[in-house]
Amino acid sequence: MNIAIVTCLILVLIGFAYQVGWSRSRQLVPAGERLHSRPNYHGSLVAIWAAVPALLILGLWALFGDAASRAFIISQLPPEVANLSGPELSQAIARVRQIASGFGVVGEPVPHEVSAGQALRQFHLLAFALVIAAAAGTGALALYTARKRISARLRARNEVERFIRLLLIGCSVVAVLTTVGIVASLMAEALRFFSYVSPADFFFGTVWNPRFSSVGAGTGEYGLLPLLWGTLMVAAIAMLVSLPVGLMTAVYLTQYARPKIRDAVKPVIEVLAGIPTIVYGFFALVSVGPFLAALGDLLGLEIRATSALTAGIVMGIMIIPFISSLSDDIIRQVPRAMRDGSLGLGATLSETITRVVLPAALPGIVGAFLLAVSRAIGETMIVVLAAGNSPYLRLNPGEPVSTVTVTIVNQLTGDTDFASPQSLVAFALGLTLFLMTLILNVVALFIVRRYREQYE
Repeated sequence: MNIAIVTCLILVLIGFAYQVGWSRSRQLVPAGERLHSRPNYHGSLVAIWAAVPALLILGLWALFGDAASRAFIISQLPPEVANLSGPELSQAIARVRQIASGFGVVGEPVPHEVSAGQALRQFHLLAFALVIAAAAGTGALALYTARKRISARLRARNEVERFIRLLLIGCSVVAVLTTVGIVASLMAEALRFFSYVSPADFFFGTVWNPRFSSVGAGTGEYGLLPLLWGTLMVAAIAMLVSLPVGLMTAVYLTQYARPKIRDAVKPVIEVLAGIPTIVYGFFALVSVGPFLAALGDLLGLEIRATSALTAGIVMGIMIIPFISSLSDDIIRQVPRAMRDGSLGLGATLSETITRVVLPAALPGIVGAFLLAVSRAIGETMIVVLAAGNSPYLRLNPGEPVSTVTVTIVNQLTGDTDFASPQSLVAFALGLTLFLMTLILNVVALFIVRRYREQYE
């Protein structure tokens, strides 16, 4: 379906319906009637009435159009091909769709594929025309019905606000159901993995060696502790870098910097948040890693170019604007009267910051810190390139490590069998990572809500 044509149709229908409703309600004013709702609410109500049936028809075609197209293709294939099942039938249908789209297929198409492709192209054109006509017709009929309802006492504002409330509730339900669906899919695949591997061996094992050799119980060792230790080590290094720098940056911008300096520095800092993480990964691999290795040689320390230290430092740089922006907003919410009162009693600016401003903003700063920790735990691209991918328990941050996110990428990369424990373990790791970040987010929200200061 041509998205541009559909979008233009909906926009034109909504605009025309709004104008019809607005004009109709304005016609009632010269007649001396007092409108319950303003004309813009009448226009919005007519636009809603016109758009909803049209969108409903388009949505139904989006849901069932692919199934109808598949059934039509099967009806055009010869019986010996239509009676196939599984991948063979899917491949035959894909070839017909490629011919119909004009992209061509690998090899020489057979006659029945060419004829089926031509028929499918005509089917798509006819179906598109019928769907557009049905959407436009139902929208026009609904527009006419809504226009007939317009009167001076029509509670258009109430109906529009009720529709907006239902729309917001629907969006909230979609968000909740999406989260539930993600958790359910992870849980289902993780349970399949635990049918191969004992949960005790997974959560308390110290050896990670999945061995992509065969399928079945007992193949490989799946100890989570090396990956968990690597994840926590990298996150801890990142927070040691980002927390003091980000917090001190926020203190400077809110308490010391002049407005012109703040307006110039703050956007520059926030540019760091817009840099793709893959760029940070290349920066760690090409610049930071070799620099740390050379610095280690100079100091007589063994620091690998790809290590937990490299990944943690670069990840900390990436998180600096996250902590800085949140802390900036939290510190600025502390009433200026408290700061001025402390200064009026004779305290210096530094004493005011350490004894008044920061204690008042501490719950929010702690919440920002915990949210940043969850962001660091879930980071992937930096640790993929800079951590070294070595799943062993090591105390030295200068040595390579592996994290949960890196291992998920490794287990699901390439030609893998999703019925084997070597691939299913990625879902168990994903569920573990989800629970870790969920707990951190819940704790952060609890701290912010429990200890938040309310000022007038």
